[in-house]
Amino acid sequence: MRHRAFRRCRLLALLVLVCARPVHADSASDGVKQVLILYETRRTAQLVVTADREIPNILNNSSPQGVDYYAEFIDQVRFRQRDYQRAFCEFLVSKYKGKQFDLIIAMGDNALEFVNGTRAELYPATPVVFFASGPSPRRPPNSTGVLGRLNLTGSIALALALQPDLTQMFVVNASDDTNGGYEAEARMQFKQFANQLAFTFVSDLNRLDLEARLAMLPPQSAVYFLIYNRQGSGEHARTLDYVDRLTAIANAPTYSWVDSALDHGIVGGSLKSQVAQAQAVARLGLRVLQGERADSIPVASADLNINQVDWRQLRRWGLSEARVPPGTAVLFREPTLWDRYSVYVVAALAAIVIQSALIAGMLVHKRRRRRAERHARENAAKLRSSYERIRDLGGRLLGAQEAERARIARELHDDVSQQLALLAFDLDLLRGEASIQRRHADRVVQGAFDRAQGVARSVHALSHRLHPVRLQMLGLVASLHGLARELSAPDLPILFSHEDVPIDVPEEITLCLFRVVQEALQNAVKHSAATRVSVHLSGTHVNGLLLTIDDDGIGFNVEEAWTCGLGLLSMTERVESVDGVLNIRSTPGRGTCLEVAVPLFPAAVTHGVTVRLH
Repeated sequence: MRHRAFRRCRLLALLVLVCARPVHADSASDGVKQVLILYETRRTAQLVVTADREIPNILNNSSPQGVDYYAEFIDQVRFRQRDYQRAFCEFLVSKYKGKQFDLIIAMGDNALEFVNGTRAELYPATPVVFFASGPSPRRPPNSTGVLGRLNLTGSIALALALQPDLTQMFVVNASDDTNGGYEAEARMQFKQFANQLAFTFVSDLNRLDLEARLAMLPPQSAVYFLIYNRQGSGEHARTLDYVDRLTAIANAPTYSWVDSALDHGIVGGSLKSQVAQAQAVARLGLRVLQGERADSIPVASADLNINQVDWRQLRRWGLSEARVPPGTAVLFREPTLWDRYSVYVVAALAAIVIQSALIAGMLVHKRRRRRAERHARENAAKLRSSYERIRDLGGRLLGAQEAERARIARELHDDVSQQLALLAFDLDLLRGEASIQRRHADRVVQGAFDRAQGVARSVHALSHRLHPVRLQMLGLVASLHGLARELSAPDLPILFSHEDVPIDVPEEITLCLFRVVQEALQNAVKHSAATRVSVHLSGTHVNGLLLTIDDDGIGFNVEEAWTCGLGLLSMTERVESVDGVLNIRSTPGRGTCLEVAVPLFPAAVTHGVTVRLH
């Protein structure tokens, strides 16, 4: 039976030689590097797909013309005949007769073993770059390589991190490999977890029994997919396709050791990166193609394992992502609504915030504009009122000026002029009648003298009302005493008091307060019907002097009085001129109180008077 299988292999080799295109040796003369890669697996293995993509990309940098890349597959798992390697070697020699390779790459321990066994017949002078995972690979002459030890324990540690209550691990090792290489390596590496986990190697069951076993696993267990390469009758299956099937059937999470199993239902593990493996080998091959001797390059040890988990499987088995160790790559994460639409959400929120800010700004601006318009209207109303009051005041001042002139003219005409006329008549009478009796003459002289004194008093009173000269001579306090005495009457006593009034009161303050008292007392005498009036002047006020005039008269309506006469206006103007404050409190039937507060040293620029009306 083995003899017939060997004959089939040789017949297959001859058919490939017949059907293959003729190989010419002229490609090397074009400067194109010739590279032969030997895989220990079949053509459809995931490692082949990855390496055929990564290795040529790196090797093409070795020369401007690039590389001419050939791949062969030992596939010793499916071809176990005793003389298979010898027949495969003869096949390669015949197929590539006349071809001179610049580099041979052996991908895997079986491929390296094949090169060591056929080195004398198969291109003995061609440098070799290999990848091996065994503990101490035999290095062919003129070779270098990458040593990536098989790391099966990292996935166990990750499983314990994700499942703290894990107690049992079922290891799937469904292989026809009689030497049991993977299982032996796994048993040796798993010894360090013997105190934490009970390991069960599922390696002697057929496909149906294996699937039934994995579907009924006990609680607190997990599956470790090690290898599946059975080729017996009815057992043929592509490894990754079978991983899909087993992970769907198993009732516990599944872990593995190589990244090709990811996206096929496993939770993850410390997975060997086949991309990193191919790139590490390619980089060494590039150095050889660029002129370095393979023997001079030491064998490199590489850690190709990366912690990776499938986010979908975490969700499937209810494994908390918070238990994923730091540095672990979480793949296949389904984007959340935020991940998908975060840009749009942020843009919409930004637009809303900007629009809200603009609306708020417009509202604030509108409110400020309304407030400004209201203030403008109020100021315009105040301005109109002030203008009307000023115009009314001007008219009344002109009328008052004319009235005052008329009064002075009447006093001069009716009093002073008449007395002067009589005095002139008496004097003329004395001059023309010298013979009158002395007694009658004395009487005429006495009358003239009396008229002359009356004229003097009238002129003095008129002059005093126009300008009180004694205010400058006697000062404010004495002048107010005299004014109170002059205006007092038996039925209306006027009391004046003072305290702490400084002697050197400025002249403008003195005149202002005197005129205010004069105007207020005259109003009280004429209009208040009061029985008592008191005047008090204090120098203890914080802003200067405080003058208070109080009566118990009939009072009046301040607002109406403001528009009817000149008394309040004249007092207001006088107080304003010295930067003072005028406060009038009066209610009909309850008397009147007038307060004036003035600074002793008014500002050089008058800021206006504050009038409080009560």
